[in-house]
Amino acid sequence: MKNSVLRLYGYHVWANKRVFTHLKELPNEVYRQEVKSVFSSLEQVVAHLFQTDVVWLGAMSDKGFEEILQEVGQYSGAMKNYQLDEMEREYLKFSQQYIDFLSSQENLDANQTLNHPKFGKLETRLSELVQHVVNHGTYHRGNITAMLRQLGYPGPSTDFIFYLYEKQGE
Repeated sequence: MKNSVLRLYGYHVWANKRVFTHLKELPNEVYRQEVKSVFSSLEQVVAHLFQTDVVWLGAMSDKGFEEILQEVGQYSGAMKNYQLDEMEREYLKFSQQYIDFLSSQENLDANQTLNHPKFGKLETRLSELVQHVVNHGTYHRGNITAMLRQLGYPGPSTDFIFYLYEKQGE
């Protein structure tokens, strides 16, 4: 089980790296260019993905809601002036915290209780929370592709099957 959860999270990191690589191949102004879409710019989507990953690692680590909000605020404040390469560097550094956390868990199917001030109590498992993080990332990588197409550029290919093919060759 641990290996499959780590592999799934590895896909999430791989797919986000592909997005960063693709965005860096485009003209610099595209990252912050205004788009009429779900998000106002690609930068906003990338920041949202990062912030949400921060939220869920905090939740998995049993941090309280206020502590998580404070941590997201710290990252958000720092991100405001990040160029794309700085955002990528910070994201990859943060993703290592996920890997370290997940690797340190004896049982990723262990029960986890979340308490949210609005949504209430949820009984779940760490493995399901990782699935949520990956699913959330997939959804927003789709937003990025749609926004890029709207701006006249192709999107990166981040399908899970391509990750499996690439990892098979390693």
